[in-house]
Amino acid sequence: MKRALSLARRGGGYVNPNPQVGAVIVRDGEIVGEGYHEKFGGPHAEVRALEDAGKLAGGATMYVTLEPCVHYGKTPPCTDAIIESGIDRVFVAMKDPNPKVSGEGVNKLNQAGIEVTLGLLEEEAARVNEIYLHYVETERPFVLLKLAMTMDGKIATRMGNSRWISSDTSREFVHELRARYSGVLVGVNTVISDDPRLTVRKADGPDGARFVLDSRGRTPPDSRLLNLDSSAPTVLVTGEGHSTGKVEPLKAAGAKVWAIPPSEDRIDLSALLEKMGARGYDSLLVEGGSEVAWSFLSQGLVDKVRFFYSPRIVGGREAVSAVSGKGFEKVSEAISLAETSMVRFGEDFSIVGYPAYK
Repeated sequence: MKRALSLARRGGGYVNPNPQVGAVIVRDGEIVGEGYHEKFGGPHAEVRALEDAGKLAGGATMYVTLEPCVHYGKTPPCTDAIIESGIDRVFVAMKDPNPKVSGEGVNKLNQAGIEVTLGLLEEEAARVNEIYLHYVETERPFVLLKLAMTMDGKIATRMGNSRWISSDTSREFVHELRARYSGVLVGVNTVISDDPRLTVRKADGPDGARFVLDSRGRTPPDSRLLNLDSSAPTVLVTGEGHSTGKVEPLKAAGAKVWAIPPSEDRIDLSALLEKMGARGYDSLLVEGGSEVAWSFLSQGLVDKVRFFYSPRIVGGREAVSAVSGKGFEKVSEAISLAETSMVRFGEDFSIVGYPAYK
């Protein structure tokens, strides 16, 4: 099952909004077939593994990271292929919460006389598919907040300089994240000050859609975001009632424009996430800036954080903090992080955690 989970991770970024799934077939203690869901609309992991095993699948055992599907979608049901192959036993890491499956895959295999064991490495499988599980449950994208800062929590000096706080190794990993998430978002101030591309260049994988929070249409028409050779769109998220004169040149430069109703004079982020979910975006990587970070955190819209810390101290009361905004009045009101872990990236270290909102 660990091998199957490793295979499943390879589909990250290519299968959205479908789950990442890996499958391994074992006969007489030896792996005779394996596969994973490689791209959206392509053959599922179970079918790939069966093709790899061929006739050796008969009487063998399959390990699969998610319950096999029973419905016709882009491909035929995997349960049918498993039954026809002659597989004797199936270990399933976790049940698929999709209402089209939700236990029916296991039931169909049992009814065909195949022994099914459910729950092997279930927690690990849930982590691999945390994006998919969240999307199925909420119909909104899974939001990861990523920030790179100095040891004293600054993302830019008092003069606005921020290049480069994090190491090359950290930045390469961020490109891997961009390839995994179906959308990446920044505020318009970040576009104006840094002129980022927000594309995948230091890793293998597809570009995600680029979202810019720009309530007043301030994005410069010559921004690199609007002049990219990329199949993924750049979407400017504006407030309703914006100036048509400001937005039309941005559309002409290649941007799509989403007008979202305001909430307290700001773009309603919850409404934005709902619209993204309805358009098939299952995940969103929020890369800044500090005001945007506070907006998402303060509204309880961040599902996971990944903070990169560089072994530098910038100092300065006017230097830009990683999270700005109003802030909480009391430490007791602060957002706690659960299930935290740390990993090194070159000279940097990164902390991952899940916000535990009160």
